[in-house]
Order: sequence, then structure tokens, then C-alpha cells
Amino acid sequence: MADDKTLRGPQDASRIALGEDYEVEYWTSKFGVSRERLEQAVKAVGNSADAVERQLRG
Repeated sequence: MADDKTLRGPQDASRIALGEDYEVEYWTSKFGVSRERLEQAVKAVGNSADAVERQLRG
């Protein structure tokens, strides 16, 4: 069964999937950052949501 793209949250809340626009929208809203800042954080620490949050808050 295909992913339901109408869902507003991530498929796996522990990982950030930059390839899915709806997930990017969710995470940028959750962290209050731009897409570019989110991408920079993921590049720096990987796609773990906890690690990205620490990077952004740090």
C-alpha cells in the first residue's frame, strides 16, 4: 500500500526524510526553521530527528 500523502506528520517520527515535501513542511514547522536550515542541520548530523533538534537548538 502506498504512503498516504495527505497525512501531515512523518512516516517515521524518529527520522527526517528531506525527499518528501510533506515531511519537510512538518519538520520546518515543528522546529520553526526554513527548509535550508533544516537541510543544513541534517547534513551536519544526519537524519535523526533528535540529533537535528539538538543541532538546531544548540
